[in-house]
Amino acid sequence: MNENLFASFITPTLMGMPIVIIIIMLPAAIMTSSKRLVNNRFHTFQQWLVKLIAKQMMMIHSSKGRTWSLMLVSLIMFIGSTNLLGLLPYTFTPTTQLSMNLGMAIPLWAGTVLLGFRHKMKSSLAHFLPQGTPIPLIPMLIIIETISLFIQPLALAVRLTANITAGHLLMHLIGGATLALTIISPPTAIITFTILMLLTILEFAVALIQAYVFTLLVSLYLHDNT
Repeated sequence: MNENLFASFITPTLMGMPIVIIIIMLPAAIMTSSKRLVNNRFHTFQQWLVKLIAKQMMMIHSSKGRTWSLMLVSLIMFIGSTNLLGLLPYTFTPTTQLSMNLGMAIPLWAGTVLLGFRHKMKSSLAHFLPQGTPIPLIPMLIIIETISLFIQPLALAVRLTANITAGHLLMHLIGGATLALTIISPPTAIITFTILMLLTILEFAVALIQAYVFTLLVSLYLHDNT
């Protein structure tokens, strides 16, 4: 049972080789670039969405922080499209893998921290020791603040992994129950199928919200260090 339940989270392979790289590149192929004088509706919607995301993310940033606009817009578009891709039948969701999410979170977090130490050394070091701290508590607070700093990328990755994985597992369980109840009790199967449809709509919202939350937290880390 456990093997079947978690089978959808196993990285797919082709002739013994993992094809997760091809899957990760698939959302980028969906993003079109028009070379015509008049754009089509999809490309116009895509441009509007990119401008909206850039405006929301860059509103609080200084000129140094706005140099990250392309990175943040690309990040939210990639995570959102990857999460939505995993809701299609017979597909694989790369963001359910903690290793991939850590691979995104750690470099982005490290970049913001290094940027802070480069441009705002005193302010970055001041976060480790709040003003007015009693002398006996100084070593303990420095240790706590250091641990909280290094937990940030882990929290980013675990939050995204847990939310996407939990939703997929719940859909898998309710879908299996609906399939079994179609023979045993059709009226009950209709109820569970309705719940499954509502959960699917919720998962579409969660896929986009988690992409926004991940990128927003990276943006806030950047704002604190620029």
